[in-house]
Amino acid sequence: MQENICSIPVNDVFLPKDRCPMCRMRDMLEERKAEYITGSAMMEPSVRVQTNQQGFCFRHFEQMVRLGKRLSNALILESHLQLISEEYVPTIAPKKIDKKKMAALGTMLGDCFICRDIKQNMENMVRIVHAMWVSEPEFRQLYAQQQFVCLEHFYLLMNVDQKGLGKNFQAFYEVTSMLAGSYLERLVKDVHHFASMTDYRSIGSNNWAGTKDSIERSIEFLTGELLPVEDIGDWENEEEEEVT
Repeated sequence: MQENICSIPVNDVFLPKDRCPMCRMRDMLEERKAEYITGSAMMEPSVRVQTNQQGFCFRHFEQMVRLGKRLSNALILESHLQLISEEYVPTIAPKKIDKKKMAALGTMLGDCFICRDIKQNMENMVRIVHAMWVSEPEFRQLYAQQQFVCLEHFYLLMNVDQKGLGKNFQAFYEVTSMLAGSYLERLVKDVHHFASMTDYRSIGSNNWAGTKDSIERSIEFLTGELLPVEDIGDWENEEEEEVT
Protein backbone atom coordinates (compact mmCIF):
# COMPACT_ATOMS: atom_id res chain seq x y z
CA MET A 1 0.00 0.00 0.00
CA GLN A 2 1.60 3.29 -1.10
CA GLU A 3 1.63 5.97 1.58
CA ASN A 4 1.85 9.75 1.40
CA ILE A 5 1.19 12.67 3.72
CA CYS A 6 -2.58 12.33 3.11
CA SER A 7 -2.93 8.55 3.29
CA ILE A 8 -0.76 7.87 6.34
CA PRO A 9 -3.28 9.12 8.95
CA VAL A 10 -6.08 7.23 7.17
CA ASN A 11 -4.10 4.00 7.17
CA ASP A 12 -3.21 4.48 10.85
CA VAL A 13 -6.89 4.87 11.73
CA PHE A 14 -8.09 1.87 9.71
CA LEU A 15 -5.38 -0.62 10.73
CA PRO A 16 -6.76 -1.49 14.22
CA LYS A 17 -10.04 -2.79 12.70
CA ASP A 18 -11.82 -1.93 15.94
CA ARG A 19 -15.23 -0.24 16.11
CA CYS A 20 -16.02 2.57 13.64
CA PRO A 21 -12.85 3.81 11.89
CA MET A 22 -14.39 7.20 11.13
CA CYS A 23 -15.15 7.73 14.82
CA ARG A 24 -11.48 7.04 15.57
CA MET A 25 -10.54 9.54 12.87
CA ARG A 26 -12.85 12.19 14.37
CA ASP A 27 -11.44 11.55 17.85
CA MET A 28 -7.89 11.95 16.55
CA LEU A 29 -8.72 15.23 14.80
CA GLU A 30 -10.57 16.57 17.85
CA GLU A 31 -7.72 15.85 20.24
CA ARG A 32 -5.19 17.47 17.93
CA LYS A 33 -7.38 20.56 17.58
CA ALA A 34 -8.02 20.84 21.33
CA GLU A 35 -4.27 20.63 21.98
CA TYR A 36 -3.64 23.24 19.28
CA ILE A 37 -6.25 25.65 20.63
CA THR A 38 -4.81 25.52 24.15
CA GLY A 39 -1.22 25.53 22.86
CA SER A 40 0.34 27.32 19.90
CA ALA A 41 -2.93 28.97 18.84
CA MET A 42 -2.74 31.11 21.98
CA MET A 43 -0.21 33.24 20.09
CA GLU A 44 -2.35 33.69 16.97
CA PRO A 45 -4.64 36.75 17.26
CA SER A 46 -6.77 35.70 14.26
CA VAL A 47 -7.60 32.37 15.96
CA ARG A 48 -8.43 34.08 19.24
CA VAL A 49 -10.83 36.43 17.42
CA GLN A 50 -12.65 33.40 16.00
CA THR A 51 -12.76 31.48 19.29
CA ASN A 52 -14.07 34.58 21.07
CA GLN A 53 -16.90 34.95 18.57
CA GLN A 54 -17.79 31.27 18.17
CA GLY A 55 -17.03 29.70 21.53
CA PHE A 56 -17.09 25.93 22.05
CA CYS A 57 -19.61 23.19 22.75
CA PHE A 58 -19.46 21.26 26.04
CA ARG A 59 -17.73 18.27 24.41
CA HIS A 60 -14.85 20.38 23.18
CA PHE A 61 -14.61 22.51 26.32
CA GLU A 62 -14.17 19.21 28.17
CA GLN A 63 -11.39 18.12 25.82
CA MET A 64 -9.63 21.47 26.09
CA VAL A 65 -9.66 21.31 29.89
CA ARG A 66 -8.47 17.70 29.85
CA LEU A 67 -5.70 18.18 27.28
CA GLY A 68 -4.59 21.78 27.82
CA LYS A 69 -3.11 23.80 30.65
CA ARG A 70 -5.52 25.54 33.00
CA LEU A 71 -3.89 28.93 32.29
CA SER A 72 -4.52 28.53 28.57
CA ASN A 73 -8.16 27.66 29.20
CA ALA A 74 -8.53 30.57 31.59
CA LEU A 75 -7.19 33.06 29.02
CA ILE A 76 -9.50 31.67 26.31
CA LEU A 77 -12.48 31.93 28.64
CA GLU A 78 -11.53 35.40 29.84
CA SER A 79 -11.67 36.97 26.38
CA HIS A 80 -14.73 34.92 25.33
CA LEU A 81 -16.68 35.91 28.44
CA GLN A 82 -15.63 39.53 27.98
CA LEU A 83 -17.02 39.57 24.44
CA ILE A 84 -20.33 38.08 25.62
CA SER A 85 -20.55 40.70 28.37
CA GLU A 86 -19.89 43.56 25.98
CA GLU A 87 -22.00 42.35 23.05
CA TYR A 88 -24.92 40.35 24.40
CA VAL A 89 -25.53 40.55 28.14
CA PRO A 90 -24.96 44.08 29.42
CA THR A 91 -25.10 44.76 33.15
CA ILE A 92 -27.55 47.60 32.51
CA ALA A 93 -30.14 46.55 29.97
CA PRO A 94 -31.12 49.10 27.28
CA LYS A 95 -34.71 50.29 27.12
CA LYS A 96 -35.34 48.24 24.00
CA ILE A 97 -34.06 44.74 23.21
CA ASP A 98 -31.72 44.53 20.26
CA LYS A 99 -33.23 41.72 18.17
CA LYS A 100 -30.20 41.51 15.89
CA LYS A 101 -27.91 40.96 18.86
CA MET A 102 -30.26 38.35 20.31
CA ALA A 103 -30.24 36.56 16.95
CA ALA A 104 -26.43 36.75 16.91
CA LEU A 105 -26.32 35.34 20.45
CA GLY A 106 -28.54 32.46 19.35
CA THR A 107 -26.16 31.74 16.47
CA MET A 108 -23.16 31.80 18.81
CA LEU A 109 -24.84 29.42 21.27
CA GLY A 110 -25.25 26.88 18.49
CA ASP A 111 -21.70 27.34 17.24
CA CYS A 112 -18.33 25.81 18.16
CA PHE A 113 -14.91 26.63 16.74
CA ILE A 114 -13.73 23.01 16.89
CA CYS A 115 -17.02 21.55 15.57
CA ARG A 116 -16.71 23.70 12.45
CA ASP A 117 -13.11 22.67 11.92
CA ILE A 118 -13.81 18.97 12.48
CA LYS A 119 -16.74 19.02 10.04
CA GLN A 120 -14.55 20.45 7.30
CA ASN A 121 -11.64 18.13 8.04
CA MET A 122 -13.84 15.04 8.23
CA GLU A 123 -15.25 15.85 4.80
CA ASN A 124 -11.68 16.18 3.49
CA MET A 125 -10.79 12.84 5.09
CA VAL A 126 -13.78 11.19 3.40
CA ARG A 127 -12.47 12.45 0.06
CA ILE A 128 -9.10 10.85 0.84
CA VAL A 129 -10.85 7.59 1.80
CA HIS A 130 -12.72 7.68 -1.52
CA ALA A 131 -9.50 8.34 -3.44
CA MET A 132 -7.68 5.49 -1.67
CA TRP A 133 -10.61 3.15 -2.32
CA VAL A 134 -10.42 3.92 -6.05
CA SER A 135 -6.63 3.64 -6.40
CA GLU A 136 -5.46 1.10 -3.78
CA PRO A 137 -6.73 -2.52 -3.78
CA GLU A 138 -5.06 -3.16 -0.41
CA PHE A 139 -7.00 -0.33 1.17
CA ARG A 140 -10.26 -1.66 -0.27
CA GLN A 141 -9.53 -4.93 1.51
CA LEU A 142 -8.64 -3.14 4.76
CA TYR A 143 -11.80 -1.04 4.52
CA ALA A 144 -14.00 -4.13 4.15
CA GLN A 145 -12.41 -5.69 7.25
CA GLN A 146 -13.62 -2.98 9.64
CA GLN A 147 -15.86 -3.98 12.54
CA PHE A 148 -18.62 -1.56 11.59
CA VAL A 149 -19.41 1.98 10.45
CA CYS A 150 -21.68 4.02 12.71
CA LEU A 151 -24.84 5.66 11.37
CA GLU A 152 -23.48 9.22 11.28
CA HIS A 153 -20.39 8.20 9.36
CA PHE A 154 -22.32 5.89 7.05
CA TYR A 155 -24.24 9.03 6.01
CA LEU A 156 -21.01 11.05 5.71
CA LEU A 157 -19.19 8.43 3.64
CA MET A 158 -22.12 8.10 1.25
CA ASN A 159 -22.92 11.79 0.80
CA VAL A 160 -19.62 13.68 0.63
CA ASP A 161 -18.41 14.19 -2.95
CA GLN A 162 -19.91 11.06 -4.53
CA LYS A 163 -18.43 12.07 -7.89
CA GLY A 164 -14.96 11.36 -6.52
CA LEU A 165 -15.75 7.64 -6.55
CA GLY A 166 -16.83 7.70 -10.18
CA LYS A 167 -17.75 4.26 -11.48
CA ASN A 168 -16.64 2.76 -8.13
CA PHE A 169 -19.54 4.34 -6.25
CA GLN A 170 -21.81 1.27 -6.31
CA ALA A 171 -19.08 -1.07 -5.07
CA PHE A 172 -18.17 1.38 -2.29
CA TYR A 173 -21.83 1.74 -1.36
CA GLU A 174 -22.30 -2.02 -1.15
CA VAL A 175 -19.33 -2.54 1.19
CA THR A 176 -20.17 0.49 3.35
CA SER A 177 -23.80 -0.61 3.59
CA MET A 178 -22.64 -4.07 4.63
CA LEU A 179 -20.44 -2.62 7.38
CA ALA A 180 -23.29 -0.53 8.76
CA GLY A 181 -26.20 -2.83 7.94
CA SER A 182 -24.82 -6.12 9.22
CA TYR A 183 -23.85 -4.50 12.52
CA LEU A 184 -27.27 -2.85 12.77
CA GLU A 185 -28.91 -6.25 12.18
CA ARG A 186 -26.83 -7.70 15.00
CA LEU A 187 -27.80 -4.82 17.31
CA VAL A 188 -31.50 -5.40 16.64
CA LYS A 189 -31.12 -9.06 17.63
CA ASP A 190 -28.94 -8.26 20.65
CA VAL A 191 -31.26 -5.59 22.05
CA HIS A 192 -34.23 -7.91 21.57
CA HIS A 193 -32.42 -10.72 23.37
CA PHE A 194 -31.36 -8.36 26.17
CA ALA A 195 -34.94 -7.17 26.63
CA SER A 196 -36.22 -10.76 26.72
CA MET A 197 -33.60 -11.67 29.34
CA THR A 198 -34.77 -8.86 31.63
CA ASP A 199 -38.36 -10.03 31.33
CA TYR A 200 -39.80 -11.90 34.33
CA ARG A 201 -40.26 -14.98 32.15
CA SER A 202 -36.46 -15.35 31.93
CA ILE A 203 -35.85 -15.35 35.69
CA GLY A 204 -33.17 -17.90 36.51
CA SER A 205 -31.70 -17.97 33.02
CA ASN A 206 -28.11 -16.84 32.45
CA ASN A 207 -28.08 -17.07 28.66
CA TRP A 208 -27.13 -13.45 27.92
CA ALA A 209 -25.21 -14.47 24.76
CA GLY A 210 -22.97 -11.41 24.93
CA THR A 211 -25.83 -8.89 24.91
CA LYS A 212 -25.31 -7.21 28.30
CA ASP A 213 -23.73 -4.17 26.63
CA SER A 214 -26.22 -4.04 23.73
CA ILE A 215 -27.72 -0.74 24.92
CA GLU A 216 -24.32 0.94 25.02
CA ARG A 217 -23.30 -0.49 21.64
CA SER A 218 -26.59 0.67 20.11
CA ILE A 219 -26.11 4.21 21.39
CA GLU A 220 -22.56 4.18 20.01
CA PHE A 221 -23.87 3.09 16.59
CA LEU A 222 -26.58 5.77 16.58
CA THR A 223 -24.49 8.67 17.90
CA GLY A 224 -20.84 7.77 17.33
CA GLU A 225 -20.21 8.28 21.05
CA LEU A 226 -19.18 5.80 23.74
CA LEU A 227 -20.99 6.03 27.06
CA PRO A 228 -18.61 6.47 30.02
CA VAL A 229 -18.53 3.36 32.20
CA GLU A 230 -19.92 5.23 35.20
CA ASP A 231 -23.04 6.15 33.18
CA ILE A 232 -24.01 2.54 32.52
CA GLY A 233 -25.38 2.05 36.02
CA ASP A 234 -26.08 -1.05 38.06
CA TRP A 235 -28.93 -2.22 35.84
CA GLU A 236 -28.67 -5.85 36.96
CA ASN A 237 -29.96 -4.81 40.37
CA GLU A 238 -32.96 -2.96 39.01
CA GLU A 239 -36.31 -4.28 40.13
CA GLU A 240 -37.93 -6.34 37.39
CA GLU A 241 -41.29 -5.10 36.26
CA GLU A 242 -43.87 -7.81 35.68
CA VAL A 243 -45.21 -7.75 32.14
CA THR A 244 -48.90 -8.42 31.93
